Amino acid sequence: MLTVSTVNVNGMRAAAKKGFIEWLGAGPADVIACQEVRADSSQLPAAVVAPEGWHVRHAPCATPGRNGVSVYSRIEPEFVRTGFGETEFDDSGRYLEVHLPGLVVASLYLPSGDVGTPRQDEKERFMAAFLPYLVELRGKAEAAGAEVIVAGDWNIAHAEADLKNWKGNQKNSGFLPEERAWLGRVFDEAGYVDVQRKVDPVGPGPYTWWSYRGKAFDNDAGWRIDLVCATPGLAERCTSVVVERADSYDRRWSDHAPVTATFDWRFPR
Repeated sequence: MLTVSTVNVNGMRAAAKKGFIEWLGAGPADVIACQEVRADSSQLPAAVVAPEGWHVRHAPCATPGRNGVSVYSRIEPEFVRTGFGETEFDDSGRYLEVHLPGLVVASLYLPSGDVGTPRQDEKERFMAAFLPYLVELRGKAEAAGAEVIVAGDWNIAHAEADLKNWKGNQKNSGFLPEERAWLGRVFDEAGYVDVQRKVDPVGPGPYTWWSYRGKAFDNDAGWRIDLVCATPGLAERCTSVVVERADSYDRRWSDHAPVTATFDWRFPR
């Protein structure tokens, strides 16, 4: 079986002190995608940079203390790509892709945006450039007989079932009609499958992010924005998706929960 996890760590230096290292050591994953690392390798402990049994690739942001994505894999990558060919974002710490035997796994940290600000403009530019790349990536992989997983913090809730307070967020970044329509194109035009919705088509949730403000976590007033998206052949072989929500507020090591998907698939020999 193939097991893939994704988690926005909300700062790896803090997460490493609160429980990430223990989670990494105890979990069943073959590949892990991390986002919002917010550090380069020189700032992280050895247990994060080079843990035993893992091959680790980091793509930090050129602006110190921001963004950053990583991929941990049990198998050494055959090829690694940082960025997706769009100059503005190649060194932004938002996309990292590792090529394994028969499988491409990418860690994505899509911009969060903020309506009426340059951050929303940045998000829209990213989406406009990224969709054609997703189409290209799938086409090349399928031509080579490989599957693709793009896992990470997509920063968009696709449907009303994907956030608790959808009525109050219709004009906020992350649930804007145009963002939701774009994510629909990822599924319909680019052909990727949100595997959580394959195994649980209805919802609501399960949510993957809760604000640190107020009682959002205790009331499960969250958003489902951390997605594992796979090419159709692999998605059909998904047997389970689990959101690893902490037992209590004080046991969280991020404001996001890991999402772990399992597939009835094996690396080719």
